[in-house]
Amino acid sequence: MSNPIVPTAPIPGLKLEQVLDCVHCGICLSVCPTFDILGTEADSPRGRIYYIRALAEGKTDLNPTLVGHLDSCLGCRACETACPSAVQYGEMLVHVRDAIEKQFPRSPQERLSRGVLLELLTRPDRLAPAMFGAALGEKLGFGGMVRAANHFLFGPDAPEMPLPQDASPSVVPLPAYTYAKGERRATVAILPGCVMQVLFQRVNLATIRVLAANGCDVVVPDMGCCGALHEHNGALDGARARAKEAIRALEAAHVDAIVVNSAGCGASMKQYGHLLADDPYWKERGEAIAARTMDASEFLVKLGPIAPTHSVDRRVTYHDACHLAHAQKIRSEPRTLLKLIPGLSLVELPNSDWCCGSAGIYNFLQPELATQLQEKKVGHVLSTQPEILVTGNPGCHAWIEAGLKSRNAPVEVLHTMEVLDRAYHG
Repeated sequence: MSNPIVPTAPIPGLKLEQVLDCVHCGICLSVCPTFDILGTEADSPRGRIYYIRALAEGKTDLNPTLVGHLDSCLGCRACETACPSAVQYGEMLVHVRDAIEKQFPRSPQERLSRGVLLELLTRPDRLAPAMFGAALGEKLGFGGMVRAANHFLFGPDAPEMPLPQDASPSVVPLPAYTYAKGERRATVAILPGCVMQVLFQRVNLATIRVLAANGCDVVVPDMGCCGALHEHNGALDGARARAKEAIRALEAAHVDAIVVNSAGCGASMKQYGHLLADDPYWKERGEAIAARTMDASEFLVKLGPIAPTHSVDRRVTYHDACHLAHAQKIRSEPRTLLKLIPGLSLVELPNSDWCCGSAGIYNFLQPELATQLQEKKVGHVLSTQPEILVTGNPGCHAWIEAGLKSRNAPVEVLHTMEVLDRAYHG
């Protein structure tokens, strides 16, 4: 059977001038994780931009080779950090991926995997019972059936993620309102998140306690998915619908700031104006929400953190999540907060801003490459001999933790807010 060739319609949202900003200098090659592993020009940012330009100019069509090279991209945006021409690679990528998902005939298995992942991970009311059922199945000796279901849904090479031992069949709700400790300095909303509510609700609770300790009244809005996973994976219609729902809920909260403890969500929400650019009414509302959205570490540093008093006598290293370091340009703030903690010894992680391979749902869609990146990251972590690895994104948290557990490494993985919570409350 011949490979499908799909004539390419115009790519909505893609601006040719953005593509032409690339001068093909090649500086991006040295920071691209997939080029580092594969060594092929087509799997570098420069090579992918060649493909995007050819599509935009009508010189090529969607075909399995082209789509494969674009699929292998992590979307980590390290190339944007390195680029001297300020090429907006990430923005181009989401529009091209949207066109691919609408125009390219993926296999039934690929469609199933992508659809299930996006629907499951962005619906806590479905993810919680699924994780509880899988964990219960493992405990009752039905691990083989759990793994078989995993392979059926996501392919034979799908990674086996450690299941939570304290899984709940339903989402444990966060307190709707938490009062500031001491004098109130701000009223903020915290993004409850999707995966965060199921796998890392303890991080949400720690974030609320840290914000309250810093004089913040904390509101938890009644809202669903922010649209980040859909945006990053070429489902822009779904991303826009979820963004509008999030905007409505956050507007109704009437807060000074919107605090986010998931790097991928924060990066997406800060781009709501771009995501909704085709509709002036929603663009303006999206920009207003984006202007008040801050990562938890960013917000605390701007507010002026109250010095914690409890000692955390641990050797700690910090992993820069891609959507924090490269997309949001937030690097110093988490380190600034960690350095405030008495007794904590912060050791820099080699290649701290190189992608760990999680990248949203990438580790399920590209398991071989994701596992190689995971192994590199774990190797760097172990080289620093830490007691705690700190990060600011749930995907990184789960994927690096899985890699450390596979090596039986005695390293605790925590969110920045969890370490701060220990320092404030002991």
